[in-house]
Amino acid sequence: MKKLSKRTSRNIIYAFIDSQNLNLGVQSQGWRLDFARFRIYLKDKYHVQKAYLFIGYIPKNRKLYDFLDKAGYKLIYKPVLESKRPKVKTKGNVDAELVLHTMIEFPRYDKAIIVSGDGDFYCIIEYLDKKRKLEKVIVPNKASFSSLLRKFRKYVVYVRDFRAKVERKK
Repeated sequence: MKKLSKRTSRNIIYAFIDSQNLNLGVQSQGWRLDFARFRIYLKDKYHVQKAYLFIGYIPKNRKLYDFLDKAGYKLIYKPVLESKRPKVKTKGNVDAELVLHTMIEFPRYDKAIIVSGDGDFYCIIEYLDKKRKLEKVIVPNKASFSSLLRKFRKYVVYVRDFRAKVERKK
């Protein structure tokens, strides 16, 4: 049997992050996420080599995108149409992009981390589990995540459990 060197024995791990689910899930609990600290946490805790952050693209948010890029995220944009009506919220649904990029990158990683509590990701989480490529499902809000994901509870980690490491300081 061939012995693996330390260099090749570590899995290549990618994270696929639903930015809106993460951000709103944390904010709904009364605190704010420091995205730079979260990226460091993913690297230190799970050895994540690439962290894909799926986010709606609004031109006036250029500074935010530059910050996230410098923090180490690979940004995948979803075009967003901003509503002119005051009561209609602008929303960039990134579900299809996250699933698509998880599959595009599939041959390049050994394990994947999905960051979302959205049941729309059930199909990709189930597929990754079947292929033994699911590392973790990081759920932003334990109180409000899809019951569809309970099937994968052995993989689930809640952001609140490491809040102190990723909370934005005032």
